[in-house]
Amino acid sequence: MTTPDADPGSFRDPAGRVFHRDGRVLRSVNRVAATDFEAVRDTGLLDELVSEGKLLAYEPVGRELLRDAAPEAVHVLEHPRLPYVSYPYEWPFPLLKAAALLHLDVHLAALARGVSLSDATAYNVQFRGPRPVFVDHLSFRPYRDGEFWAGHRQFCEEFLNPLLLRASCGIAHNDWYRGRLSGIPVTDLARLLPLRGKLSLNALTHVVLQARLQRSSNPSRAARSTAKRKLPLAAFVRMLEGLRAWIGKLHPADGGETVWQGYAERNSYDEEAAARKAAFVDSFVSARQPAVLCDFGCNIGNFAKISLDAGAGTVVGFDADHGALERAVARARAESLELLPLYLDATNPAPSQGWAEVERRGLHARAGADALLALALVHHLAIAGNVPLDRVVAWLVDNAPSGVIEFVPKGDPMVHELLRLRDDVFADYDAERFLKHVSERARVVRQERLSPGGRLLVAFERSG
Repeated sequence: MTTPDADPGSFRDPAGRVFHRDGRVLRSVNRVAATDFEAVRDTGLLDELVSEGKLLAYEPVGRELLRDAAPEAVHVLEHPRLPYVSYPYEWPFPLLKAAALLHLDVHLAALARGVSLSDATAYNVQFRGPRPVFVDHLSFRPYRDGEFWAGHRQFCEEFLNPLLLRASCGIAHNDWYRGRLSGIPVTDLARLLPLRGKLSLNALTHVVLQARLQRSSNPSRAARSTAKRKLPLAAFVRMLEGLRAWIGKLHPADGGETVWQGYAERNSYDEEAAARKAAFVDSFVSARQPAVLCDFGCNIGNFAKISLDAGAGTVVGFDADHGALERAVARARAESLELLPLYLDATNPAPSQGWAEVERRGLHARAGADALLALALVHHLAIAGNVPLDRVVAWLVDNAPSGVIEFVPKGDPMVHELLRLRDDVFADYDAERFLKHVSERARVVRQERLSPGGRLLVAFERSG
């Protein structure tokens, strides 16, 4: 057996830490948190939330599994491994909204059993397909009579404010959130909100007054004064219920169709080429049966659906178009697909960052997919993004041991559109060089032209 490997994103909590060992996910419950954990566990709350799909399952296991890696551990819990770990700055609006509502639902269920949550970070939520699940079993502790919500500011910065940025200002939260991992400060949001967005009771309570408090000459004194007061449990519950009702009604303000939202219906394929492309992907996935497949440029999820029907366990879809992602989320929910659509600008993937540059792992550091699709993507990176073709191929092949990559030639109308307002300086962009770059890094197991001189599909496998 290997030595337990501490997860770099779980070091901040003295209550316990997450470890990985031989493919298993383990959590220590340290001495400082053992009494609270036992009290909460004995209420039946954790088992209730697990049975409802709101909390990640857990099972007590022997402490010897962590050996000397967690000397303070009183309990050790084992959790099922999630297909993919994602972060709030990758979630499209409907997934961030779902995560916020789940957090409030979990807190309300906890209060009903005499339990509260010690924090309100969005990183305590993960996704299985489009369904959120709470993953921090050590955030629960017994409720203290009259306590204020300790995680109020954190909830606002990591859940509410990013949602309001889009719902009131029409600005997507993703890039801003990635630049500040703890969310959007209420003082910044208060400056951005239009006047009409500040006038509701909810906005006054959770944004305007909070911002005024933080800008006051002595915010710590105001905070101490608040801490001396008592908040009745009924008022605490009403606050959470009010937030839940408000967030449940939020929708993006930047309505209208986005650039690529309708691509699945309006593209340069004829029916025969589209059918051959679908059959190629179906054949590839059927032969490999990947547990996790990454779909780079997933759009609204058409090929994710084909892959799932062909035997993929989970598809993690990536796209930079918010309208397409939101349609993909709606589709995953409506059709019960194991599809997790995430925001990604592939020319600027999320790096490893946070404390010591490892706390939040970058896209490549989380790579664990068994296969990938990169359909109608290469020309966007190589031509629109000015990334040399060999580097585009290397990046894609490096992200999974097998996959399907589509090459779109210069004669395609979509490439014509990309070149319409710029000089063609891409002398190395052709199918022959594309195949050469793939062959240098992997074995080409199949290739097919969708039409004479048209788009080229390549299935690859690499060793190691």
